[in-house]
Amino acid sequence: MELQQMRYVVAVAEERSFTRAAERCFVVQSSLSHQIKALERELGVELFARSSRRVEPTAAGEAFLPAARASLEAAERAVDDAAAATGRVRGTLTIGMIPTVTALDVPEALRRFRQAHPDVRVRLRGGGSDGFIAAIGRGEMDVAVLGLAGDVDQAGVASRVLARERLAAVVSAEHRLAPRRRLRLSDLAEEIFVDFPAGTPGRAQSDIAFAAAGVRREVMLEAVDAPTILDLVRADLAVALLPPAVVPEGEGLVAVPVADGPTRTEHLAWSGFNPSPATRAFLAMAGEGSARVAGEPVTDPSGR
Repeated sequence: MELQQMRYVVAVAEERSFTRAAERCFVVQSSLSHQIKALERELGVELFARSSRRVEPTAAGEAFLPAARASLEAAERAVDDAAAATGRVRGTLTIGMIPTVTALDVPEALRRFRQAHPDVRVRLRGGGSDGFIAAIGRGEMDVAVLGLAGDVDQAGVASRVLARERLAAVVSAEHRLAPRRRLRLSDLAEEIFVDFPAGTPGRAQSDIAFAAAGVRREVMLEAVDAPTILDLVRADLAVALLPPAVVPEGEGLVAVPVADGPTRTEHLAWSGFNPSPATRAFLAMAGEGSARVAGEPVTDPSGR
């Protein structure tokens, strides 16, 4: 069994088409079909159900795919490791980014990384911290910036703290609380809130802070990204709790410090088990001036 045959099988499974798979693999369709047929004869099973209009994996094909993908990834990793031994970093780097990254200057880090390692393909993925942690644990993501109420607690996932910060109350410029210099959570008890979905890390720090303060709050609106949350606040439909750095100045929004407000910690996370050369190179780059001082203390805006 050859790696090229497994590569063809994975391409057909993902494209659901021999024609598109051949284009993706830069081979003529007849050659790709011949190689897959040869592999099926070797295995003694059909990997694909074929018709004039449809192609899909059989049960045997579905069972074959996970190990085939793992073999291809292992082969690519072997090539990357060999190149790294000569000082050349190559391969793919998949980075997860939460919507409210403030501690790491990602564009600057990537600019310097690409200058130093132009052979690395970079894939940026949006989403939430919990999904990123799980993806790193499964080996599907290399690095992620996380925003959590506490520490990263996942076997096989390593991390370092980029910054700790206190969230601010974000209100519209016309809101009654906009002129205030500082607030407490009790001042927000009667407000309607917009926040990230319940159960997500982006929401957790606020839920924890209000519960600890014994203050009930009403979240009537939920959104999955910071720009949407800011738009709803700008329209004076609700207030929010967000990192001050994500609130644009002079655009109908005001960020007011909250003395006992929620705190969150931004982490840079990666696989603790044999990270790739590209991952190690990015971690080194991200530690050279692209982040704020790790463990930055959270100060009380009231001065206490």
